[in-house]
Amino acid sequence: MTTEEFGQWRKSTRTQGDNNCVELAHSLPSAPARTVGVRDSKNRTGPVLVFSAAAAERFLRSAAAGLFD
Repeated sequence: MTTEEFGQWRKSTRTQGDNNCVELAHSLPSAPARTVGVRDSKNRTGPVLVFSAAAAERFLRSAAAGLFD
């Protein structure tokens, strides 16, 4: 999938301004499956990693719980 196949890209509110982070976006409603895209904020036209919405939700919940600290 390309960056155009996703809605609004979002960056963490904890970003410190150095642009050293990733951005996430949900796929557009016209996409065949509900997915979440992840891209490098420094290379917005570069490759997009695509995950199922369920996998992305599990990852974010685990990160919020501190499992990766």
